[in-house]
Parts: sequence; structure tokens; C-alpha cells
Amino acid sequence: MRIMALDIGQVRIGVAISDPAEKVATPVAVLPAAEVVGYATPFRRLLEDWEPELFVCGLPYTMGAQEGPQAKGIKATAEKITDATGIPHVFADERLSSKEAKRSLREKGLGEREMRGKVDMIAASLFLQAWLDARRA
Repeated sequence: MRIMALDIGQVRIGVAISDPAEKVATPVAVLPAAEVVGYATPFRRLLEDWEPELFVCGLPYTMGAQEGPQAKGIKATAEKITDATGIPHVFADERLSSKEAKRSLREKGLGEREMRGKVDMIAASLFLQAWLDARRA
């Protein structure tokens, strides 16, 4: 089964996908949040192309393992996406995924401006990979 990760932000949503064997996560795209929540054509095309059966949505936790201040909004957005698509969702700890994504992109020589469109999908692939690995363990 293919699993799609969503790194939900107020402006953008990063998207990553697993392979059918659920072993490898790959970054796919970054879409405007309004297009994903509104089930617009670009998001529908991603769903048609990849045919995910589950969304793994990143949920921000504090270093003390408490839900972060943005968690409530992310949960509400995930619910709207599930309602629009009929695809169920679960949550994964996305703690530090954006920082790790930025570090990785900086190592490749990208500046802040170049990173803007990539960080969210890289972060989605990082927490999806961690979720897949934990599920197999």
C-alpha cells in the first residue's frame, strides 16, 4: 500500500510518498495549503497518480513530548483533508524534521530562498521514513 505524508503548514503543505512495499519515503511536491484543503486539481492529480491509502500527517511535539501549539490547527486541517478525500489519516511525530531538512539542503549548497519550496517535502519524507521504519521494527 502507498502511504502519503503531509507536512501541514498554514501556507504550504509538503508531500512525500512511500513505495508500495512501505520501505522507502520519497519527497514529491509542495502545494499551497489552500489547494490541498480545498481538494483542488493539483492535489487531486497527486492522489490519482500515487493512489495513497493512508495519510501520515506530521504533528509537532515539544522536546518534552507534549503537543506543540500548532497541533490543534494541524489536526483540524488533517480532518478536513480526510473528509474531502475519504482517505484516513494518522499522525507522526515531526519534531525536528524541518530543521533536519534545512540542514540537508544547506549541505547541498542551497540558500534560504532556494530552500523555501523544498523544506516541507523533505521534512515530510523524513517523518514518513521514520514512521515506516518504526512500523517495521
